[in-house]
Amino acid sequence: MKTTILAALALFASTAVFAQAPVAVENAWARASVQGQSGTGAFMRITAREPLTLVGVSTPVARVAEVHEMKMEGDVMRMRAIPGLELPARKAVELRPGGYHLMLMELRAPLMPETRIPLTLTFRDANGQSRSMEVSVPVAVRPPAGSAAPHKH
Repeated sequence: MKTTILAALALFASTAVFAQAPVAVENAWARASVQGQSGTGAFMRITAREPLTLVGVSTPVARVAEVHEMKMEGDVMRMRAIPGLELPARKAVELRPGGYHLMLMELRAPLMPETRIPLTLTFRDANGQSRSMEVSVPVAVRPPAGSAAPHKH
């Protein structure tokens, strides 16, 4: 009985913390890398409770981490860092291969499949206040089931 009550309290506490989070992150994953590979991407679906801007990412597994976009410019696909990614309130934004994504560069070691990496996402609200959120992301060779497919052009 005591264990059941404690488990119920723990579930309630974790639900309350989740309800206070500025965003929901779903279907997150990072692409596995091999020895000598200097960069890779991380992908996820982000839904903000209020209008926010994703302005940064950091991780101990890479010396450089940036918010990136890939888009067609004429007949050429270009990838570049962007200063921020708008997250409208209650509307899911997909970070996926071939579109918006998190670029992890100057990897400190290869990212091995079936491991997890920590990412710190930094958001700015409409008042200019910064908020950070820690997420643990699985490493995989391909997107896990339920993840967004690569963007097609």
